[in-house]
Amino acid sequence: MTVPGPGSPDAGPDETTFDVVVVGAGLAGNAAALTAAEAGATVCLLEKGEAYGGTSVKAGGGLVFAGTDLQDEAGVRDDAEGLRTAIMDAGRGRSDPDTVEAYLDHQLDTYRWMSERGVAFDYFPDLVPRRLNRLHGTAPGHATEVLHRCSLAHPGVRYRVRTRGKRLVRGADGVVGGIVVESDGTEAVLTARRGVVLASGGFVRSDDLVATFAPEWLLTTRMGGTANTGDGLRMAWALGAAVADMAYVEASFGASIPNFPDVADTPGVEPTLLYPNSQGAVVVNREARRFADETLPYKELSAICVQQPDGIAFMVFDAAVMDRSLPTPSPADFSTALADGRLVEADTLEGLAEKVGLSPDALVSTIRRYNGHVDAGNDPDFGRPVDGSPASGGGRIDTGPFYAYPCRCGLTTTYCGLRVDRSLRVVDVFGEPIEGLFAAGEVVGGFHGAGYYSGTGLGKAAVFGRGAGLAAAERRPRTTS
Repeated sequence: MTVPGPGSPDAGPDETTFDVVVVGAGLAGNAAALTAAEAGATVCLLEKGEAYGGTSVKAGGGLVFAGTDLQDEAGVRDDAEGLRTAIMDAGRGRSDPDTVEAYLDHQLDTYRWMSERGVAFDYFPDLVPRRLNRLHGTAPGHATEVLHRCSLAHPGVRYRVRTRGKRLVRGADGVVGGIVVESDGTEAVLTARRGVVLASGGFVRSDDLVATFAPEWLLTTRMGGTANTGDGLRMAWALGAAVADMAYVEASFGASIPNFPDVADTPGVEPTLLYPNSQGAVVVNREARRFADETLPYKELSAICVQQPDGIAFMVFDAAVMDRSLPTPSPADFSTALADGRLVEADTLEGLAEKVGLSPDALVSTIRRYNGHVDAGNDPDFGRPVDGSPASGGGRIDTGPFYAYPCRCGLTTTYCGLRVDRSLRVVDVFGEPIEGLFAAGEVVGGFHGAGYYSGTGLGKAAVFGRGAGLAAAERRPRTTS
């Protein structure tokens, strides 16, 4: 189905030739389509599902940038060099340098470009205690909504919903020049004179791919886009594309359990992520015992949480932590979580324990022991940084009312996929570019390496989307004499 933009000439279903075809209308796809169109290319933006957005409209809303005006206004000095180091450290040295450089090449320009088109960012310098903050917050789905609206309004963009990419078309010269698509049971070939951009997301909704690459996470809550079944990965794979980071798929700690104490997935109810542990909450298991340093990255916490009884945890905190609630990003919005029923509240720790099915004596004992560690300025159990100051994220838990957040592991994204070069061209298993094929967003592997720097998921969707859109629009087809 073709949906012309409001300012577009009439578009009909017989349109089959474009400069650039973009597969996937999430944040990455809309950034790529709009960028390519603004560079003078005609673009077809494909969406497999009923509506645009994919994972990007479900995510918390923070994007990582360095050196922005908002940081300057907050007195925070930051630059690309520091960001490079942070990403490589988070990836434990296994991130692909060229892919990281591609992010650094475009990140600041992307931030400015998005801001100019109406994306509203906010910035809280003390979002995570003791850490330099690079997360620029937006309301969930806001950035994708704004860029999608701009894409529809651009006369160079055609938007097709319920249209699935099935196979890439490669010419005798090896150049990708189109794609076979299916819509309403009918197949067609779209020609892409300058290139195809794969922005189709990951494979969280594909049991066979999860079973192949990350079988340990098969039983987690699936939180990504409902159409994210790995189509882009499969299409490029069929052409010999190389993949990266497949061994490092990890779920995210902190996924809500919508109807706790019923822990079965509820059809139609989307779980969300919340992180009061970043502001001082203690994390306990069903035995009301702590099991990790609560300040660990949520990917690392997830690997520990899944080993606890029933894979369930409870983040326990008090009024002092609740007072640190922020409107964005959404995992820091504890107040809304309370209003939405995702938090349990009680005047006492004993009452809180009873409401969530924990032993009151065990929970009180755990919190008393933790408070003693705070008073001593040292956590001998797990090494959590504690100094008694609520601003450090490691203060005492002793001021009612008290709160508990029942949670478990959720597979939000797969953070692995196709190898690309610094120009976002997909490369084959020998490291050679597959001409005419670009990738952006979650389908790109190699960026995260063995870890995840918080905020780079949405960040690389926008940044790589813009970079891939520019590269595709600027590519000139080979000519034959």
